[in-house]
Amino acid sequence: MRFLPLLLGLMMMGCKDSQPNSNRLLTLEYYQDFNEKAYAVNSKVIRGLMDSLMQQDKDRLVADLHTRKYYQHRGGFLWIDRHGIDHRADSLLSFLKTVDEFGFNKRRFFVDEIAEDIERLRTLHLDRQQNQVNRVMARLEYRLTKSYLRYVAGQRFGYMNPNFVLNRLDTVAPNPYDTIKRPVRFRGLFDVKMEHPDDSFFAHAMERIGMGTDSLTAFLKSVQPENPFYRVFKEKLNRGGLSKGERDRVLVNMERSRWRQKDNIWNHQKYVVVNIPAYQLMAVDGQDTLTMRIGCGSLKTKTPLLNSHIKRMDINPKWFVPRSIILHDMARHAGNPGYFLARNYYVRDVKTGEEVDLHRVTRAMLVSGACGVVQRGGKGNALGRIIFRFDNNFSVYLHDTSSRGVFEREERGVSHGCIRIEKPYDFAVFLLAEKNRKLMDKIQYSMTDDSLSNRKMVVNGVKVKPEVPLFITYYTLYPLAGGRTREYPDVYGYDKVIWEHLKKYL
Repeated sequence: MRFLPLLLGLMMMGCKDSQPNSNRLLTLEYYQDFNEKAYAVNSKVIRGLMDSLMQQDKDRLVADLHTRKYYQHRGGFLWIDRHGIDHRADSLLSFLKTVDEFGFNKRRFFVDEIAEDIERLRTLHLDRQQNQVNRVMARLEYRLTKSYLRYVAGQRFGYMNPNFVLNRLDTVAPNPYDTIKRPVRFRGLFDVKMEHPDDSFFAHAMERIGMGTDSLTAFLKSVQPENPFYRVFKEKLNRGGLSKGERDRVLVNMERSRWRQKDNIWNHQKYVVVNIPAYQLMAVDGQDTLTMRIGCGSLKTKTPLLNSHIKRMDINPKWFVPRSIILHDMARHAGNPGYFLARNYYVRDVKTGEEVDLHRVTRAMLVSGACGVVQRGGKGNALGRIIFRFDNNFSVYLHDTSSRGVFEREERGVSHGCIRIEKPYDFAVFLLAEKNRKLMDKIQYSMTDDSLSNRKMVVNGVKVKPEVPLFITYYTLYPLAGGRTREYPDVYGYDKVIWEHLKKYL
């Protein structure tokens, strides 16, 4: 395709009735030089110039890769045509000009360059060098698409992928008894069901460009974050008066609130949210909120971030000791029955489930995985007197603890990943849909009476119906009533990790 050499439309498109047209008094004599090289528009030349731009472009963001992929497969021009450029570019530019309101640098979205080239094209302030018309149109086509995809993907899904980044932070400690060198394995730290920008999203985004200005504007509005936390953080950012550290913290938590989870707390009236940096659990039912302190995973054995539903509570549970603890802490005690008896442990054959005589247990039996270690339920059990179960891929749960002193500490990263809760009985009552007094008394009796002599009062497990949504989150800045926020320490160092990715836009 070859564009018309004379582009009267270059000046006319994009001029609204409410704005004076600086070109309305021009005569035909003005265009007598249009056959010169500076004004001769050729689609093949534009393609060649865009190929050159792509070769020079070393950016590796997902949106950048999709931009290059589209044009490398000879996708059609999205923004320019024989009439020049129209209001769609102005609509996009109006959104791009606001990126500084959420802390980003306009240069990362080519805001000034795009604005200058649009003005240059419409006023025909061109030359035979870097601002020859084909160069200007090539730059506009490529930069508009690149900045557009960066913006819509980032605002819709976040500017980093927490699944990819957070699940490649910590490595699993190797088996100390393994003589074979194994590939490095990473510890799972993030398992929230999320929406991510895929090929279909980018294809849809490009389709919306060709559907006209109104459709494009509607799409740009639709990708804005829905999380109410985002609006609180944005307002805080734009009020100003923040130190650099405070500003960085706001930007990081704004990014968290962009991530599109498939389920969110505002979808529910009754839910439980655990915020790791706050070492706090909030159980919410409408206007009623039960709060309590928690102990969670240490820096080496972090509690994973996840969403699930609490479906069951078990009273006086057995603790099936995780294999990592057996390998690193218990295997060396094989052959010492006193060690296991003092802690109320027993060893079971994994295949048969039968208890194994402690005098016969060897280190090889524990290391191989043929045998596991179980702590009997009741007083002194590591899980305390009650555990709250929910589906997850890490075998972590909410539970009571026999080490109650942990809740007196400020820094409460103490576990191998599970979450210890301060008020287990109150939490059990919260989970009950019907506050049945007899059932509540049975739960309390089973949790507190060591003899359990009254068999009629003993209850071993209770299903939670309906299941209660659970959100294990990580916010170092948390909104409070009245637009206020509260800061918490970055106990796992995730803020620094997110910041390193956001720097690409700052």
